[in-house]
Amino acid sequence: MNSPPAPSALLSPWAETVRRHDPDRFLTALFAPPPKRDTLLLLYAFNHELARAREVVSEPMLALIRLQWWREVIEGERKRHELATPLSDALDLRQLDRGDLLAMLNARDLEAEPSMPDRATFLRYLDGTAGTLAVAAARLLGAEEPEQVRASGRAYGMAGQLRSVVALASQGRCQLPEDLLKAQGICIHDVIAEPHSDALRPVVTQLAAEGIGWLDGAQKRPPRAQIAAALPGVLARRDLRRPFALPGPRGLSDKLAVMAAAFGAGI
Repeated sequence: MNSPPAPSALLSPWAETVRRHDPDRFLTALFAPPPKRDTLLLLYAFNHELARAREVVSEPMLALIRLQWWREVIEGERKRHELATPLSDALDLRQLDRGDLLAMLNARDLEAEPSMPDRATFLRYLDGTAGTLAVAAARLLGAEEPEQVRASGRAYGMAGQLRSVVALASQGRCQLPEDLLKAQGICIHDVIAEPHSDALRPVVTQLAAEGIGWLDGAQKRPPRAQIAAALPGVLARRDLRRPFALPGPRGLSDKLAVMAAAFGAGI
């Protein structure tokens, strides 16, 4: 069995961003074909910029302004910027799909809303963000049916939301669907005040089971050249099986599971 490719000692600026801020996807990107790996990391760095639009501002309107800046880039406006410039190049070369990137960006608008009012809105958000990111990655890697990895991406997004409940609460935010919280007699303000509350456990359990169901119902394993797009689903499955574990750095078992899936085991 071959060992996974080693990251270059001289990473591009966007690859370094992903390595520092999105280590899960950095790990999975190492299994992409070398000619396309850096563009995949560029895509993941763009996703990080969208994700941080709401994190780094105090007011939702400021997040929308940051997203609009990126929308202009995706729609074709050239801007001198460490990430925007190579992203424009990749779009012009049709290495990345404008429609996918706009869908990812538009879904982030929901983060500027006070809450996710219901499960349908929450799932639409997951589908547009992590789900579409997986599709964009598969399309970049040459998949003839890139939609087949959407479930994997959506599940990774679900796992990420459940892992982020405490962190978001510390920012005064909660993105879990209000209708599911209401069914347990709590609201977003209760979650923000007490994110470890036992009353939240049934909601987390229900959402984690739904995410695992997406993975179980996923279609056939992608071809080897496109497997990197689906590998986040490996980590999602492990996280969703332990939804109450405290988030922290990935252990060796997580990394070995990704390697095993990359070389032939199931997602």
